[in-house]
Amino acid sequence: MSPFRSLSRAMLLGFVRDKTSVFFTILFPLMFLVLFGALLTNQGVSKSKIIQVGPVAVLDQSQGLGEILDITRRNDLAAAQEEVRQGDFVAVVRQEGDRYQLFYTAADQVRAGTVRGVFGQLIGQANAAGVPQRFTLEAEQVEDKSLKVIQYVTPGLLSWAISMGATFGAAMTLVTWRQKKTLRRLRLAPVRTTTVVSARVGASVAIALVQTAIFLGVASLPMFGLRLSDYWWMCIPMVIAGTLVFMAIGMVAGGVAKTSEAAAGIANLIVLPMAFLSGTFFPLDAAPAWVRTVSNIFPMKHLNEGMLDVMVRGQGPASILPELGIILGFGLVIGLIAVLLFRWDDV
Repeated sequence: MSPFRSLSRAMLLGFVRDKTSVFFTILFPLMFLVLFGALLTNQGVSKSKIIQVGPVAVLDQSQGLGEILDITRRNDLAAAQEEVRQGDFVAVVRQEGDRYQLFYTAADQVRAGTVRGVFGQLIGQANAAGVPQRFTLEAEQVEDKSLKVIQYVTPGLLSWAISMGATFGAAMTLVTWRQKKTLRRLRLAPVRTTTVVSARVGASVAIALVQTAIFLGVASLPMFGLRLSDYWWMCIPMVIAGTLVFMAIGMVAGGVAKTSEAAAGIANLIVLPMAFLSGTFFPLDAAPAWVRTVSNIFPMKHLNEGMLDVMVRGQGPASILPELGIILGFGLVIGLIAVLLFRWDDV
């Protein structure tokens, strides 16, 4: 057993001394355990924001609904439906005699299902209290009924794909060029630094636009059924801005890392947690308040929201301006950090 013990000891020591292996084997999964623990820990029932138009008996007479519903009163049904359509509220409800009408958004099917369940229970209780059962509930979505889940999945996955491509592309290129002395040759060549940078940025933006076209083309196939709104083309400036900011993040990763493996690890460490904390894969409505607050800092959150507004919700070009400003502002700060960390050589 002596050779076995010697080999086992050598392999364990090799593993412990390899910081990259230790990180991705132990610390990286542990980080996701903490991340999912923070996102999915039951913090109590999260309120759903709804609009009440006029008097609604089941709401006015019920007690304790404030723990699960955040009710706002409006007088204009059409305006209230538009607020739901834009994602500001989950649903709007009104009462006409013995008929209750519930208009909900298909963009948040989890919360919409919860609200429908609550009103179904309230109407059931109201019918049980009287004879004969006379109250009815009519529920329908405010969006076009032909819209599918793919409408709301595509923007988030597209923003994640763009961020991955831009971050990894910038980080890996910078480290590889530095290791192979390509940066040094470019610096000594009769080419301006601004020309080199602009060429790299142009290539990354072109790749992102091709990536977007392919992504939307596949999602629009009959088997998936993506239907874009009239202002879907406004996702192009969002894609360009997102590419620039995640290129800057990749430059920071490449500036810190000394090897391509380390650059890939740092890029993963930044982009994957950001995707989860930005609501890319699932909504953050049930997450703790501090997680929702922190998510507003990340550019991917605003990239998701901006593309969802123009690709699905049908909002006009002006709707993306706040999100675009936040993304570019974040990119400016990260870009300055990338400049400070930039190195022509490994030494």
